[in-house]
Amino acid sequence: MIKRLSSVVFALFIVIACMSPVVFAKGEKDYSHLKGTTLNVYNWGEYISDGQDGSLDVNKAFEEKYGIKVNYTNYESNENMYNKLKSGGANYDLVIPSDYMIAKLVEEEMLAELNFENIPNYKYILDEYKGLYYDPDNKYTVTYTVGMVGLIYNTTMVEGSPDSWGVLWDEKYEGKILMFNNPRDAFGIAQLYLGQSINNSDIKQWDEAIAVLKKQNPLVASYVMDEVYNKMESGDAALAPYYAGDFLTMYDVNPDLAFVYPKEGVNFFVDAMCIPKNAENKEAAELYINFMCEEEIAVANANYICYASPHKLVLESDDYDLKGNPILYPEKEDMPKTEMFENLDYETQQYMTTLWNELKIEGNTNLDVYIGLSVTVVLVVAYLLYKFIKKKKREAYY
Repeated sequence: MIKRLSSVVFALFIVIACMSPVVFAKGEKDYSHLKGTTLNVYNWGEYISDGQDGSLDVNKAFEEKYGIKVNYTNYESNENMYNKLKSGGANYDLVIPSDYMIAKLVEEEMLAELNFENIPNYKYILDEYKGLYYDPDNKYTVTYTVGMVGLIYNTTMVEGSPDSWGVLWDEKYEGKILMFNNPRDAFGIAQLYLGQSINNSDIKQWDEAIAVLKKQNPLVASYVMDEVYNKMESGDAALAPYYAGDFLTMYDVNPDLAFVYPKEGVNFFVDAMCIPKNAENKEAAELYINFMCEEEIAVANANYICYASPHKLVLESDDYDLKGNPILYPEKEDMPKTEMFENLDYETQQYMTTLWNELKIEGNTNLDVYIGLSVTVVLVVAYLLYKFIKKKKREAYY
């Protein structure tokens, strides 16, 4: 009787195990029902290990493990990402914005709350990167990378070792200076240079910041985002403010480059994985977040993109090539003054956008204007000629 009962219990156990979404042997859920679905991931450019230079292709590894297709596209700035989400022109299941933009998305109720039962690897994220101001209750985000903005310069083109943002206003480098092509970072540098907070809402201070950006404008060769790689690696430009992790990537190509955190202070940022509220494959997105937090995957990403990691196992891993790197992980005595971007109030955001558009319009050269006018004239003449010929053909027909 006991043996028969044991057999029945065992059989029931097998049935329950087969029907349950939990695979007991692996200790994780069964996601086979997601096989054949598509996950739409929207991320920064150059921001994931993608198989180049012998690296692990993270998206391919995810697809092979779970049978879920990853539709992976890039954006160049938080603002571009926000505008795409806001317009509703496309649906994404996962995005990786920065701190201040996350705060904006939360405020506008554009993010879904995460089900952390699907993200058990969240436990590996260091406590110092949980409960941050943009997500104090840990509802919406899992930190992906952290870092600081600094100054990249070409040692063969720049005199000495600059230690101030002021070098970006030095006239002897006219035509060799690059600047961020997004308003928050560009204004942030001007504000730090002026000794202001990068989160102030004082209109007078914003006017002072746009004044120095306009003064800088004639010296700037290009306003850039991902284009900075080619221009600095090739020696086409001498100076560029950019993210510390990206400097390390550029340095591998061009060892004449150097990096410094200016004395006026720098922006400290956190980028985190989030799920938009209108995501069509939320469960797969949570699975992807958990996958990104697996040790092997997190180490591969950290090695490839060269940003500082918030992941406990990465920092402990012998396979992490950048462990203790002084640019990513400065000693306490070398740590620059830092300030995180916060979400500005609506009026300040609007004023910043107005000033930025004004700067970019004034930045057009006369040659640009002449080219634009010439193209317009050609189009008008072509249209008039087309109408004339069409009229003649009609007259000939009749």
